[in-house]
Amino acid sequence: MMVARFRDLIAAEWIKLWSLRSTYGSMALIAVSAVLFSVRAALADHHNWPGYSAERRASFDPIHDAFPEEGWLFIMLAAGAVGALMIAGEYASGQIRTTLIAVPDRRAVVTAKVVVLAAVMLVVGAVAAAASFGVSQAILADVGAGASIGEPDALRAVAASTLLLPVCALIGFGVGALVRHTAPAVVVTTTLLLLAPLAFDITDPWTAAVHNALPVPAWERLVGNPYVLPNLHVATVPGSWAVFVVWPVVAALLAAVVVHRREP
Repeated sequence: MMVARFRDLIAAEWIKLWSLRSTYGSMALIAVSAVLFSVRAALADHHNWPGYSAERRASFDPIHDAFPEEGWLFIMLAAGAVGALMIAGEYASGQIRTTLIAVPDRRAVVTAKVVVLAAVMLVVGAVAAAASFGVSQAILADVGAGASIGEPDALRAVAASTLLLPVCALIGFGVGALVRHTAPAVVVTTTLLLLAPLAFDITDPWTAAVHNALPVPAWERLVGNPYVLPNLHVATVPGSWAVFVVWPVVAALLAAVVVHRREP
């Protein structure tokens, strides 16, 4: 029996992903939404800039306009849904059985899916983050409030926002492998990414530590938008980068174990 080469698995997963019309729509929606949300925020500050006090101008953070939280929360949800649907949709349609019959090495199948998903979302994230930063700062530069990509905080924010998409997509992928049904997988992913951070008291050091270990608070720290509350236990930058590493790795390993041990 012919054994499928890994590059053949990559090609097969690539074809599967792009054979869905929803993929094109989702990727376009993510990129366009990211830019539109940043443009909206930058235009608002551009319009209001003449009325800002000297104190407010001095404390103004142009990076926040590049990556406004309300817009990027939607983008996180969209990325997580793409990851969940990539595998849960295959279980729902029954196509996973055909895939595993053709390629009995289930770990290789999962690895190929993870590689394709992470690569595609990384490219989309890079486009969305770079465009959002560039356009928003060009608007703010007209009033002398823009930031340069050469600034350490700006470069970190762009890198974190780029990586945020594959991180959320792989978390959704892990949830999709565990749940195996599209709608519940999207609901669980949404709860994990967007609602779980709200469940923890960030004024208490222990619950704040759990809060800071979640993907969204880690991203907020890296882009410079931590919550401003009394007695806040703010996450460290290295700790936030560690969160970005641990979550997708654990999600991918979870998917590999679940697919390997459970029958489709």
